[in-house]
Amino acid sequence: MASALSLVRSAQTTQSSELAPRELAGEAALVDRARRGDVDAFERLYQLHAGRVYALCLRLAGEPVEARELMQDTFVHAWEALPRFRGESSLTTWLHRIAVNALLERRRRDKRRSARVSLVDDEDDAESGSIASGFVAPADVATAIDLERAIAALPPGVRRAFVLHEVEGYTHEEVAGMTGLATGTLRAQLHRARQLLIRALSL
Repeated sequence: MASALSLVRSAQTTQSSELAPRELAGEAALVDRARRGDVDAFERLYQLHAGRVYALCLRLAGEPVEARELMQDTFVHAWEALPRFRGESSLTTWLHRIAVNALLERRRRDKRRSARVSLVDDEDDAESGSIASGFVAPADVATAIDLERAIAALPPGVRRAFVLHEVEGYTHEEVAGMTGLATGTLRAQLHRARQLLIRALSL
């Protein structure tokens, strides 16, 4: 499993390593221009970061349609919030935090919508819909050997913790700050993620 995970990390970091040093050096200037409302500068930042943001969104969401929507939400929120960006963290970390927040907001919205729907459902329907939201069926035998699909099959909260810590490389404290989880809860989710992945990949 360790070697498979290293392949995911390698694929995830390829795009950022392809950026020329000149482009990386000029990013601060682009951010400064975009902060003042320069749409062309923001478009360039989008081009530099969209691939990696999408890859993160795909791993967080587990499927491409929602991932694309999340990526769009992320950059819309980024454009709106950019005047408040002070560079205390890297732009990549800042964008990733926005992506996580966008996902969490979607989950809260979905939960509220489900709660409203359940109020008008028959008792039997409500009972059958009482399975914990966010449950994702485990990967079947044919796909269990594919690490990406195994990650996508993790329950959403567990997948989010695993992707941010094990794939993206954020520390426990950084992930806790992004998600609002207590570090103890985060460690428990990471432990569960590893157990589920080992089980899926051993099928």
